[in-house]
Parts: sequence; C-alpha cells; structure tokens
Amino acid sequence: MSTVPNIKIFADGADKADILRLHADPGISGFTTNPTLMRKAGIVDYEAFAKDILTHVTDRPISFEVFSDDMPEMERQAQKIAGWGANVYVKIPVTNTLGQPTYELQRRLAARKVQLNVTALMTLDQVRRVSDALEDHAPSNISVFAGRIADTGIDPLPVMAEAVEIVRRFPRQELIWASPRELLNIFHAASIGCHIITVTADVLKKLALVGKDLQEYSLETVKMFREDAVAAGFKL
Repeated sequence: MSTVPNIKIFADGADKADILRLHADPGISGFTTNPTLMRKAGIVDYEAFAKDILTHVTDRPISFEVFSDDMPEMERQAQKIAGWGANVYVKIPVTNTLGQPTYELQRRLAARKVQLNVTALMTLDQVRRVSDALEDHAPSNISVFAGRIADTGIDPLPVMAEAVEIVRRFPRQELIWASPRELLNIFHAASIGCHIITVTADVLKKLALVGKDLQEYSLETVKMFREDAVAAGFKL
C-alpha cells in the first residue's frame, strides 16, 4: 500500500475478511468499528465477533463501541469491553441520544486507565471538554467527524487544525479525522498534523492511484466509457 507521511491510517469497518486482509498490511496502524458498520456487515453476536477479531488483531489498537443509552449501563459495558484485550479502545459517544454529555463518564473511565475513543464530535467546544475530561491518564482518541462537518457545507480543515492544537496539551491524546469522504482527506489530515484518520476499505483501495499520471488516467477513463457503451450494445 502507498504510504502517507506523518499520519496513522486506521481501517474502519466490520467485515472480517477486510479486517484480516488489512491486518497483513503494515501501513495500517489500527482498526475501528461501530454498531452501524457491524449491523451492515450482518453481525448478530457483538461480543463473539469482537473476541474473534481480537484473536487475529493483537498488535494494533482496535476500537469497539458501547451501545447503551443509559449512563450506568454504558459504564458497565465500557469496563467489560476494556477487559477484552490490552489493545482495545472503548468507543464512547460524546452524548447519549437525549443529548446528555458523557464527559463525567469519560472522566471516571479515564481515571481508571481505560483506553477511550470518544466519538461523534463535531464542534470545538466538544473537543475542549472531552480533552479536559480525558486528561493524560491513559492513551486516548478523540474522533471528530470531519466528513460530516463537510456534509453541512463547512470546511472542516480549520476546525481540525484548531482541534489538533487543543489536544496538544496532553501527549497521550490523539485526534482522529473521522468519516473521510475521499482519498484527498488523508492528505488534508496529514497537512495539519492530525494524528490518525479512519478510512474505509473502499477508499483505501484508491491509495494505489496516488502519484498516477493524469494523462494516463484520462485515457483509461475514455476507454472505460467506450467499453461500457459497446458492452451495453448502445446504438444511435
């Protein structure tokens, strides 16, 4: 796989075959998943799937998310998930579905040395408050959904650049550029010193195009259009 300097690439997904294939790639620094991706992949037993993956992925960080909406139950799930392996990060949403912040829960878990990946952030105020809650108790990730910010018509680059400065206070915190929409986002994230970017398998395949001659790529595109037209049997 082509490498991108100064940033860790975490593969984002819940397809076992993809995870195992990407685990063989030294350019992949870690893995993330979430209940939505797991449901899409047809996972029906959350714990069995996670423990199966953890028999293969033992040498790199991997995140599994709590799914309760109740704070005490969320805390119980977090502690259980944390016990699955030394390389496990527990994903905690920045709020529950009622919009109630999880900052105090984050603070308690971090103080117990639970490795957290706080997820679904979209504002700098959230970044500041999560960073304050996590402090430097344990290695932690703060996932800002830059792709979803961009979906609203806002340029995420200045937001992410400021977020990098916020987390700089705590050496064990790493900022994640989450939900990228295109390969170029990897270079965007690297340019501002973001620590990690999560990338789905379909976007990772495009890394083979990095540095490709555009004249050649143009010709390949023309040939594709021609071949598809012939294959479809179009006539005028």
